[in-house]
Amino acid sequence: MTDTPQSLEAEDEISLLDLLQTIVDNLRLLILGPLAVGLAALGISFAVPPTFTATVKFLPPQQQQSAAASMLASLGGLGGLAGAAAGLKNPSDQYMAFLKSNSVQDELIERFKLQERYEKKFKDDTRLALTGNTRASSGKEGIISVQIDDKDPKFAAELANAHVEELQKLLARLAVTEAQQRRAFFEKQLSQVKEKFTEAEQALRATGVSSSVLKSNPTSALAAVAGLKAQVTAQEVKVGAMRGYLADTAPDFKQAITELANLRAQLAKQEKDEPAAAAGQGDYVAKFREFKYQETLFELFARQFEMAKVDESREGAVIQVLDAAQPPERKAKPKKALIAIIATLAAGFALLLFVFIRQAMRNAKQDPESAQKLTALRVSWRKALGRSAA
Repeated sequence: MTDTPQSLEAEDEISLLDLLQTIVDNLRLLILGPLAVGLAALGISFAVPPTFTATVKFLPPQQQQSAAASMLASLGGLGGLAGAAAGLKNPSDQYMAFLKSNSVQDELIERFKLQERYEKKFKDDTRLALTGNTRASSGKEGIISVQIDDKDPKFAAELANAHVEELQKLLARLAVTEAQQRRAFFEKQLSQVKEKFTEAEQALRATGVSSSVLKSNPTSALAAVAGLKAQVTAQEVKVGAMRGYLADTAPDFKQAITELANLRAQLAKQEKDEPAAAAGQGDYVAKFREFKYQETLFELFARQFEMAKVDESREGAVIQVLDAAQPPERKAKPKKALIAIIATLAAGFALLLFVFIRQAMRNAKQDPESAQKLTALRVSWRKALGRSAA
């Protein structure tokens, strides 16, 4: 015998009425129970120590056009290499990564004795605790905000400001901006060329021949060859650097290759047309040519190194603090009202579920058919738990 639509609708109406009747019968429990839990949660929240949030806002270093840009363009080989180091796609993300680095965090841990304050045995756990109490974000306008949570408002402000100070120290050791990268590059090259320049000068003096004896080989001709050789070397440095960030088909790379070929052709012609050394002067000519070559390189790198230092000093403070962190006057958490509301709603839902389950068990004792359905439900529930555990 099949159930008619009228009988199914009647059963649904009866079930809905049964649910409503169950709610009405337990209305006092469903109202007073959640209220009691909410009041208890509110009382407990007063016992939780308040947490304060201090915020510092700063502007990271801005990439700017350097004063040496025009000079770099005129030097060709050196200019392309320095330009390759310029610019970052998203500097804010990089600075926020610096804030979370072990270098910055370890300095803060030692400076504020955070291992003892957070009661951690290992430094790795202290870093995790510090990371959990720190939030860094960047807005569309490029301003970075660092928020620090702590139970002491004054300590929270000090720790927030210390993040910027330690970041400033870290940036002083790193080449981040275009001027800093150029300064670091030219400083390294200048140091290497200076050693070779000194060696070439000592080797020239060791020949014991003065420039006055060079009657058949004017020094100007030798200096021109050495200078052209230095330009070839600089252009080779540029081409080698461009291979790392440009494809072989790029117009700039093709132009650099063409310039290098032209310089090499000029150098070959100059060396071919160079006057032959007189007897006893060959060793002096070779030493003099090497000396002029190293001298030209030294002048090029020294000039760019000084320009890079000027550009770096023009940038002023690496980080510009907009709003220094101040001890907050209001606590950030716990939010007592929100805790009480969430606890009340959760308790109400749990009690409502409890009431329905209890009523279903009572009906099962009185109705054999309901008992069978409840038993089948328990079996299905156990099977589902078994599958999830497996």
